[in-house]
Amino acid sequence: MNSLTEKRLIAGPAGLIECAIDMPGAGFDGRLRGMALICHPNPTQGGTMDNKVVQTLARALVQLGYRAVRFNFRGIGKSEGAWDAGQGEVDDALAVLAAFRESDEAFVLAGFSFGAFVTSQAAQRLPDGQVAERLILVGPATSRFDTAPVPAETLVIHGEVDDVVPLASVLDWARPQSLPVVVVPGVGHFFHGQLPLLKNIIVRNWQI
Repeated sequence: MNSLTEKRLIAGPAGLIECAIDMPGAGFDGRLRGMALICHPNPTQGGTMDNKVVQTLARALVQLGYRAVRFNFRGIGKSEGAWDAGQGEVDDALAVLAAFRESDEAFVLAGFSFGAFVTSQAAQRLPDGQVAERLILVGPATSRFDTAPVPAETLVIHGEVDDVVPLASVLDWARPQSLPVVVVPGVGHFFHGQLPLLKNIIVRNWQI
């Protein structure tokens, strides 16, 4: 994300996992809130941890005082293994969380598109006694993957004119949960030209 981004390789269920860690900068004078794990979009369609929406999520969470950890799913970048249609990728996410989370540290789970699906599933498979402080799902791929129900305080953000995951699909998923969805007018799946707005929505939502 910047020159201070730390890159690390950790052991995962399918081999090494490539990770990137960003810390709040020198100007941050508050208490570190915890860790934020961020999952990237579909690797079969070019998704990586350096995706612009993923980096925007990281910037927002770093600004809010979290240590942001992005990672490449198996088979992407320096991560070993091969695409597992969403099953092994959830295992990857849980392995990264276990590797970087300090004992009893608060944590946030976030993801974009396919990564939002992984986030929803990972939240349901956390070890006993672990509960995410909050989930952030941007452009969740509800029409393509079995996105799990999420807690009521989850922040869901979707573009009005998303041509990859129709807004109607997200609303159909959210409706039975009585889950609010933040709809950004005139915006597509990748938030082209609106990444600063996406970042501001996340930061403002935390301050409500």
